[in-house]
Amino acid sequence: MAIADWPVAERPREKLLQKGANALSDAELLAIFLRTGCAGKSAVDLARELMQEFGSLRGLLCASQADFCQAQGLGPAKYAQLQAVMEMAKRNLAEVLERGDALTDPNQVRNYLKAQLRHQPSEVFCVLYLDSQHQLIRFEPLFYGTIDAAAVYCREVVRKCLEHNAAAVIFAHNHPSGVAEPSLSDRQLTDRLIQALGLVDIRVLDHMVVGDKRVVSFAERGWL
Repeated sequence: MAIADWPVAERPREKLLQKGANALSDAELLAIFLRTGCAGKSAVDLARELMQEFGSLRGLLCASQADFCQAQGLGPAKYAQLQAVMEMAKRNLAEVLERGDALTDPNQVRNYLKAQLRHQPSEVFCVLYLDSQHQLIRFEPLFYGTIDAAAVYCREVVRKCLEHNAAAVIFAHNHPSGVAEPSLSDRQLTDRLIQALGLVDIRVLDHMVVGDKRVVSFAERGWL
């Protein structure tokens, strides 16, 4: 049955307009992006099959261009549209942080970091440089690693902080496995960075670990 024949309350687009995007499942959101299905399949049916093929919505969003374009119902045009949508989301969240207001809402930072790091296929260690009023100076990825580790050098972190004249920092890195729980080495690294930056009077406000569905804050765990 075509989506147009469904009850109005069950159609993804109408449901979104009535209840908001949060009310939709991953498959329904993807169906709106796809707009149409293919022979014998509605857009929702196709979306469900694609999510099963790629393992999850995250798997689809992280897929290479070659893998994405080979899937049924997709192609270069859809790939370009998806990349544009994801980039617009990142820039919108970046503007929220760059308006000059102090970073006092951890959820703002979480949303921004999820957009930047959640879909990275390898581990990336990043720094948000802040001034004395905790306003964002710059967000910068510093170190790139493998699927389960990134080598971080304290000396380079200190140099970069001084270069940007930062008074405080927030560290962040992702776990490509999707599990946000910090490791013992994450905690040990953070302790070393706190000690190194303390010598030049730069405060470490937080270290956030980005997983698939969660972002774990060291500050909220009482680890700083």
